[in-house]
Amino acid sequence: MKKVQLLVGVVLLAACFTSCKNEEQEMAEKSFDRYEKYVDSVNTVTEAEALSNWKAIEAGYENSMSEADMALVNMKDQANAQDRLDKAKMKYVEFKTKVEASAPKPVDRKTALRNSYFGDGIIAGDSMDFSWVNKDNILKVYNDFYNEFDKNKESYSREDFDELKALYEALDSRKNTVEKEGLSTKDNLKIAEIKLKFGPKFKWERMGAKADENADAKQ
Repeated sequence: MKKVQLLVGVVLLAACFTSCKNEEQEMAEKSFDRYEKYVDSVNTVTEAEALSNWKAIEAGYENSMSEADMALVNMKDQANAQDRLDKAKMKYVEFKTKVEASAPKPVDRKTALRNSYFGDGIIAGDSMDFSWVNKDNILKVYNDFYNEFDKNKESYSREDFDELKALYEALDSRKNTVEKEGLSTKDNLKIAEIKLKFGPKFKWERMGAKADENADAKQ
């Protein structure tokens, strides 16, 4: 009787083990399914949508990938499971690379200033080429320069003022050439009025920026 009871116990234990094993495999398979479906789903999202929700997408990916990684040990066919895991990871990496490539590239401060004063890419890099300024557009260039400065003067750092000073001096130098190329007296007088307003205002704001920087340095 004891032998029968022992045999029955062994059989029940084996059945329980098999049942637990099958349950673990089923859960592991579900983890893999969730991971693969997640990667497939994000690949249907446009680059613009992905960029605006990137933190949530990355968090969701990390969670589902970690779950699948941990489930690998319980997969029935581990070689096939590893292959599935690798393919899903590669698919996500390709998607991530595509999204990152579509992200707008950050513009450095000097370039941002030049673009805001003269237009995108008109004065690129460290160039001070104002040959595009002529007798027909120079008044507008001065007027736009003044208006842009007046609108944003309180937001500039000392370095910004140094850059603007160099640009303004380069524009003034170009004006000397344009005067010889037929700049009208009317436009010349209007430019003189702009310069008369701009000079003191620029000097005052630049002094204020330097004072603020010195105060910050002392603190």
